[in-house]
Amino acid sequence: MSLRLLLTRFYALQLSALFVLVAGALAGPQIDTGYGQLPVFEFHSGFWLNLHHTLYQEARKRASLPTQGDKNAKSSSPAPPSLADPSNGLTDAERRAWEDGIAYYAANFANKDLLFSGDLTLLKSQLGDFEDCADLSGSKQKFCNAGLDPKLTRILEAAAPVYRAHLWPGHDRANRRWVLRVAPLVRQRGVGLSQRLADIYQTQWPRHKIRVDMTAYANWAGAYTTLDPLDVTISSTDGRNQGSAALEVLFHEASHGIAQPVEAAIIRECRQRDKAIPRDLWHALVFYTTGEVVRPIMASADAADSDGSGPGGSASGGPYKPYAFREGLYRRNWDNYLDLLERFWAPYLDGRATFEDAIARMVSAL
Repeated sequence: MSLRLLLTRFYALQLSALFVLVAGALAGPQIDTGYGQLPVFEFHSGFWLNLHHTLYQEARKRASLPTQGDKNAKSSSPAPPSLADPSNGLTDAERRAWEDGIAYYAANFANKDLLFSGDLTLLKSQLGDFEDCADLSGSKQKFCNAGLDPKLTRILEAAAPVYRAHLWPGHDRANRRWVLRVAPLVRQRGVGLSQRLADIYQTQWPRHKIRVDMTAYANWAGAYTTLDPLDVTISSTDGRNQGSAALEVLFHEASHGIAQPVEAAIIRECRQRDKAIPRDLWHALVFYTTGEVVRPIMASADAADSDGSGPGGSASGGPYKPYAFREGLYRRNWDNYLDLLERFWAPYLDGRATFEDAIARMVSAL
């Protein structure tokens, strides 16, 4: 290999390393919770990621696709205000910029899933890395070139002043308020919960803190988790994520990053028994597990805060009801799964069965 080629590759590697370091340095700090550094998670409220999700929501709504807060999403609270409303007070220039953003997202992203589209998961990571930048093209700060498609960069930078003036202050407040409410329980119980869930799934909790991006809008479900890197996105305005549900939603989403041993065990048992792999049994199991692990914690928190106004308070004033029960997931799709979980998985959670036996018995009873 020639000396010139060796030097070229060396400098290319140096530039790549510098880009990674700069992108990491540009990522914003945790939301200030008043409790100092929290264990397990780091929370972010990023401008560009919130703009991205807002335009995606508006584009899906325009295309009559399921969105957060509509009847298909089963959300118990209305969606935040929309700039698509003609009475929103935008200037003609603002309206054109905003409409161009919605049109671009409608044409390029609306029919894609935030969780399953590789394009959108990559875009989410890029926007998160540059959340503190004033622009995405690098014209104001040379290290803020996010490397996006030039047309998308122009669309986002044109929509940014409109979003910043009309929606971002309210969205950012909602994001920070959500984190402030869940922070005390994360501080008190986060390490214990993460260790308990890792033990259940017979794996290790991630060594580094899990990034949680707070957004006014998430997907139709109100929260989703992408892998490699593990990144949780939670809507701060979705009614399903509020009050005493916040801790369970947070740890349920994080569990997507450690529950692979369960999915693998179910698949292995089904293949050994020549059975069809059941759709979503592993996901129902994760919902059930997080709910049962969080339930006693919330009962204790509710007892210490009976008026429902504190970090653990139950909005209904009654005993804590896990998410899947409260939102009717078992009634709609997973009634048979609930029976299997209560008969075979619950004994494992109580220490009365092994992991292997619980999985084998569930699959055998399918």
